Amino acid sequence: MSLNLSQKKQVVEDVSAVVENAQATVVAEYRGLTVEQMKVLRREAHENNVFLKVVKNTLLRRAVQDTDHACLDDILVGPLAFAASEDPVAVAKVINKYAKEYDAFNIKAGSMQGALLNEDDVKALAALPSREELLAKLMGTMQAPVSKFVQTLNEVPSKFVRGLAAVRDQKEAA
Repeated sequence: MSLNLSQKKQVVEDVSAVVENAQATVVAEYRGLTVEQMKVLRREAHENNVFLKVVKNTLLRRAVQDTDHACLDDILVGPLAFAASEDPVAVAKVINKYAKEYDAFNIKAGSMQGALLNEDDVKALAALPSREELLAKLMGTMQAPVSKFVQTLNEVPSKFVRGLAAVRDQKEAA
């Protein structure tokens, strides 16, 4: 079914709003996937806060025009699924996982901060830990010196108590 002009404008506005806040975008060729496979991909993308949509290439060109993701302009050929997210690792992980599962789903390119990413770059981005994992590691690193300091402070009275217990045991034995 063909879209009328107002529907096309609405699609461009919706995608533009997502692209403006997106840290990274990925386009992938989905030719050969079944409807059920695309439903699974859409569901997983939604669960990971990744915007995923099949958009006409001309409408997508207009949506990314004058943004950091305008470098995708030359790549937009053929049937493509467009994915974008505020978390660059999340979008790469979702698309890369699906590309591994199905041979018919091929990563074409991506963009991040104005740079065009090839398929290998997207795969490398997917190999990075997620934002939550990085925050957990950072908090653990920040908390380690404090916990070691408290442990050291606690060791002084503990050592004193163990010494008194040893003297008591020695006097009881004598």
